[in-house]
Amino acid sequence: MSDAQKPQNPTSSHNHTDPAVPPSAAVTGDAGSLTTHAVVEGQTAGPRPRKRGRPGSVTAMLRSPLAWITGIIVIWFAAAFLVLPNAALLGVTFFPDGQFSIRAVEKLFGSERALKTLGNSFLLAITLSITVNVVGVFIVLVTKYFQVRGAKILWLGYATTLIYGGIVLAAGYNFIYGRFGFFTNMMVNVWPDMDRDWFSGYFAVVFVMTFATTTNHMLFLSSSLGKVDYASIEAAKLMGASTWTILRRIVLPVMKPMLFAVTVLTFLIGLGALTAPLVLGGPDFQTVAPLIIDLSRSPITRDIAALLAIVLGIATIILLAIMNRFEKSGVYFSVAKVATPIQKQKIRNPFANSVVHVIAYLLWVIYLIPVVLIVIFSFVDARSILAGSITLDSFTLDNYITVFSSAEAIRPFIVSVVYSALASLIVVGGLLFVARMLQKHRNLLTTAIEYVLHIPWILPIVLIALALVTAFDEPRAIVGGIVLTGTPILLLVAYICVKIPFTLRLLKAGFASVPDSLEDASRILGAKSLTTFRRVLIPLVLPTAAAITALNFNSLLDDYDAAIFLYHPLFKPLGVAIQESTRGENNLDAMPITFVYTVLLMIIMGVTMYLVYGRGSRAGAPRKVRATKKARA
Repeated sequence: MSDAQKPQNPTSSHNHTDPAVPPSAAVTGDAGSLTTHAVVEGQTAGPRPRKRGRPGSVTAMLRSPLAWITGIIVIWFAAAFLVLPNAALLGVTFFPDGQFSIRAVEKLFGSERALKTLGNSFLLAITLSITVNVVGVFIVLVTKYFQVRGAKILWLGYATTLIYGGIVLAAGYNFIYGRFGFFTNMMVNVWPDMDRDWFSGYFAVVFVMTFATTTNHMLFLSSSLGKVDYASIEAAKLMGASTWTILRRIVLPVMKPMLFAVTVLTFLIGLGALTAPLVLGGPDFQTVAPLIIDLSRSPITRDIAALLAIVLGIATIILLAIMNRFEKSGVYFSVAKVATPIQKQKIRNPFANSVVHVIAYLLWVIYLIPVVLIVIFSFVDARSILAGSITLDSFTLDNYITVFSSAEAIRPFIVSVVYSALASLIVVGGLLFVARMLQKHRNLLTTAIEYVLHIPWILPIVLIALALVTAFDEPRAIVGGIVLTGTPILLLVAYICVKIPFTLRLLKAGFASVPDSLEDASRILGAKSLTTFRRVLIPLVLPTAAAITALNFNSLLDDYDAAIFLYHPLFKPLGVAIQESTRGENNLDAMPITFVYTVLLMIIMGVTMYLVYGRGSRAGAPRKVRATKKARA
């Protein structure tokens, strides 16, 4: 998700405090008063204290048993599942027989199919960088900047991508517009000679991903727009500037850093795209990620798959480095020192105003059609969908009854729920200790640990999954000599690894917001470090931890990218089951069941988004209203 989704790095904030006075420095005197034992300069009051090292140093950190235990566990996990798999993948690719070889590179350049898919991936990434920005910026402007009728309704339609995506979204479009989709079957009834594969290939992939990946714009570009100084806009109006000039010279420059970050993330999404090309690309437009899946299934071509995954990883690292470089070198500021809250602007030209309204509602329909049809089709029998004709007799509850009464039908959903819940709880529970250690003790060791834990953020999921498969297809001493490839454990490990960077950054920010005085007071009262952590710090960061757990659970429910490499045949997750239902005409009986899965996922994700984002904002609204009324009074 994002990368524009990364919070500000809390490690840059200064959080140093003087060492607290230990309890032994004061004793109870008469009438309960505290009598201190002062030390006059030049005199000694006992043995000279031993030098303990400055707070945050490695020496100070190693005095804490909790830091010892946390450090040992996190170093073992990072070495076993973050460093070793990637090293093993490099070894398989460039040292197949124990000696350096570029045979994989030669095979890659000799494969026309591999080179074509690599070119398609870069073509898709470049195209999405343009189309997603055009659509994303437009929907942000019509919902947050311009006065457009029904802006709140428009926002709800555009925000549907927040509650479904990935394989679920691709399958939904395929069941509606694909070869055997409802819309295609309906059109074939009118024009029998119509090409059933009209919605496939480059156009279909770009269309679906353009409207599926504007989530970052909705979340982050909207907040960036709020930083625009309204006083600057008013001043420009007084000077006779047009609406277009104000937008181009004042509004967009303030949004430039966030827009650049979102563009880089969009490019990376297109470069590593898997589900949309796999489901809708057809034989004419395949990208690297689906090819890696095919090549990794054979030992003969696994080295090419590994090399392609490494190419994706290198491209990701380079782009993220460029983004960080631009963020550090760029200087972006508002014109006024004290910004005035922005107010929506009226489009003065009647013709332009009409065009904007028409385009805004056309996009709203495009966003909303898949969601509405998925909900409707979940109550319709498969025959009516395939016939392209729905009547009142077509509606039934049998699809939901089948899902909730059949163990075989509900099994993929339960498997995904269990995997997502376990991974979310484990990663948040474990990183509570790690984040506190990294935030409290800042030294070379913790810095190195933090960099290693961010490895999954700079590598595509395809590369991480393939590296795990390659590393643990033989006994490894670091995991007790167990072969993990082919077991249900490895997918859980992959889910944990993928969610570490996002969880760590937010938990560190949560701990950084806790005043040091609370921990100092607890230590003065004689509490041990573990007691302070459990009774003082955890309750304060628990709301943040709960929100992170919910977001992680949401994002893993319909995962396909890691699951396709690592799932166990007896524990098939929901993403794989949905993808299999899109293969050919023989699996179309499972189409209504897939729609039921999608509706359940949208409900779960919608409730989660409301609990994480909506409830907090609504809860704060009455307070703001009351405060405003008091101020006016």
